[in-house]
Amino acid sequence: MAKKIRVTETALRDAHQSLIATRMTTEEMLPILDKLDKIGYYSLECWGGATYDACLRFLNEDPWARLRTIREHCPNTKLQMLFRGQNMLGYRHYADDCVEYLVQRSVANGIDIIRIFDALNDIKNLKTAINAAKRENGKAEAQVAISYTTGPVFTDEYYVEYAKRIADAGADSICIKDMAALLTPTATESLVKAIKSAVDLPIQLHTHYTSGLASMCLLKGVEAGADGIDTAISPLALGTSHAPTESMVAAFAGTPYDTGLDIKQLAEIRAYFMTLREKYFKNGLLDQKMLATDAKALIYQVPGGMLSNLLSQLKQAGKEDKLTEVLEEVPRVRKDAGYPPLVTPTSQIVGTQAVFNVITGERYKMCTNEFKGLVAGEYGTTPMPIDPAFQKKICGDKKIITCRPADLLEPELDKLRGEISQWIEQEEDVLSYAQFPRLLSTSLRREEMPKLALTATSSTRKIWFILFDNLIELVTPFVFTEGVFVYDFV
Repeated sequence: MAKKIRVTETALRDAHQSLIATRMTTEEMLPILDKLDKIGYYSLECWGGATYDACLRFLNEDPWARLRTIREHCPNTKLQMLFRGQNMLGYRHYADDCVEYLVQRSVANGIDIIRIFDALNDIKNLKTAINAAKRENGKAEAQVAISYTTGPVFTDEYYVEYAKRIADAGADSICIKDMAALLTPTATESLVKAIKSAVDLPIQLHTHYTSGLASMCLLKGVEAGADGIDTAISPLALGTSHAPTESMVAAFAGTPYDTGLDIKQLAEIRAYFMTLREKYFKNGLLDQKMLATDAKALIYQVPGGMLSNLLSQLKQAGKEDKLTEVLEEVPRVRKDAGYPPLVTPTSQIVGTQAVFNVITGERYKMCTNEFKGLVAGEYGTTPMPIDPAFQKKICGDKKIITCRPADLLEPELDKLRGEISQWIEQEEDVLSYAQFPRLLSTSLRREEMPKLALTATSSTRKIWFILFDNLIELVTPFVFTEGVFVYDFV
């Protein structure tokens, strides 16, 4: 039976997040937005994920202004965001009132589809966001993503049971989110069939090209029953990004799965993004290595966005030669931590710990608060139990959490509003402050900084700065002045 396949274009979010560490500016998007709106995409993924952080941290932009601008220029196409469940768009768990408010404001500013995921596939961390989206009275599709990974517990049966819990929680659709390019064509076919037979919800298929298998996976997934696919216009495709939009449109043309999209129209979109691609090569944002196929992704399980940031920051630090060692350490750290899927924030947490283990020359000699929190259950229940002896080694006397972590959090919106009352220019600013207080505040009092200082020589100072400020991109406060880097390892 013929079925028009839905195409989600990722150029405005995940494609450049994966290739150039989320550095595309709103100004660079503007000239092509009107034409993107005329293509007939099911949706434009354009917001959420790391875009919020990047706007504030690196681009000196208001992420809410970006969303409103895209909405203005794309009135006919659904706008889609990536939402980290109880982590929102930040890197810790937030109180329910913050999660609900972010959903409400996202929809109010133009979002039509909220793709919600939890890094641990812990349904407890998704229900607040799902319910908030459902309260928008049909204005927003609550699409819940399964964070796909491999390991001892991750069978088709595991994912089917998770899909059933997603459906029971009220999701409107399901996304199979293969952020680290671990799917194979055979595994894709099997998984899609299994989920479709168990759950009566549309399925969107999201996979990266890192291992070179994405196009084949999308083809087999659609043939197995998937309803939609994520792609990237060809200048921002391949490598750590996605399968090319034009290629997939051509592959399905004239078949029962025809997308209905016009290759000639897409050529105009390609031409514009090709100019950006050339610009990114010239200014160093785009590295050729990010466009190469690397089947080692099947071993290391590192997502595209994580890999581009690892490479970028290690290169800046003069430690590019350590990349392979870091990648080899990642699966070992992941196993120790209960096999979390590697997606934000667990990808940053595990990746950073792997960096520490390599740079210091001793495994777990130095641990971040975030890694301790992951092992202690602060992010939810890991797919596999963590060895109690390892928990004790990493966490010491830190309390192990077994409930929904957000149940331990008091409402915080009113408190946050009070803290920044003198800075608020729009109601959404409180959400920016909640997630990235250091970036929004105009001043940081020295007495609020952590207590442990690492003195560094001029040769190593840059390494520490890059590692902590850019690589992990977490919100633990720090200050770096006068040759002293201050960070909280307590």
